[in-house]
Amino acid sequence: MMTQLTQRSQTKVFEGLHAQYSHNSAALNCTMQFAIFLPPAASKETPVPVLYWLSGLTCTDENFMQKAGALKLAAELGIAIVAPDTSPRGDDIPDDPDQAYDFGKGAGFYLNATQAPWHEHYHMYDYVVDELPKIIEAEFPVTTSKSISGHSMGGHGSLTIALKNPQSYCSVSALAPIANPSNGLWGQKAFTNYLGSDRSAWHEYDATELIKERGYDKPILADVGTADSFETEELHSQTFLEAAEAAGVSIEFNFREGYDHGFYFVASFIENHLHFHAKHLFAT
Repeated sequence: MMTQLTQRSQTKVFEGLHAQYSHNSAALNCTMQFAIFLPPAASKETPVPVLYWLSGLTCTDENFMQKAGALKLAAELGIAIVAPDTSPRGDDIPDDPDQAYDFGKGAGFYLNATQAPWHEHYHMYDYVVDELPKIIEAEFPVTTSKSISGHSMGGHGSLTIALKNPQSYCSVSALAPIANPSNGLWGQKAFTNYLGSDRSAWHEYDATELIKERGYDKPILADVGTADSFETEELHSQTFLEAAEAAGVSIEFNFREGYDHGFYFVASFIENHLHFHAKHLFAT
């Protein structure tokens, strides 16, 4: 696969390298940017496994890399981290006409839109599942072993992508995931606009519905703060857990006392998630 990458930045950190690249995306029909952290162990002779990180509403490739405090441990564990942007970008990309934060640019919801005008660009599912991993594996010293994680909207993305592609990921984790978007205001707005009014089409991008219908036999870890103000109306953790239990799927799900939805919460538990993924990435 020949993809022209343009390096936007490169910085040494914890003896590894953090870099940003842009490229023309066939899946999204626009120029996209992603960030990659390569640990010091990574080389052509010793390629390393990859953790794909999906960020939440309003985020870009930068938020997690700068705020989560994940790079030191990733360097020690020998894991690359790839963080794509959260939606297509550019002046020609349609956006929420009201400029709201929960739809359009910055809010791609990791799905393939079917409704105009969104269907020409908003194919984040194809980008994350297919196009971006092919680029990473062709251009960087990594193996084909990969796991996936994310926060909030990105937690929704990591769960739905893993549930739909169990053969592709060694493990999946999520922090404060939107676990039943069909029953939340964010999800209903996004799904109606991107996918249309037929709720059966929404099931393909709803972790609760997917785990009911398909089950899952790979390791899952999730954390939610008990002081997360979005839990009741947007996240629906308990609904997801009940669906998993009914389907016979085991999940390590932690309710973290007093934590809210933000990056202080992510930073507090990201090392647990990195250790979790390392266990399964290096078991293959």
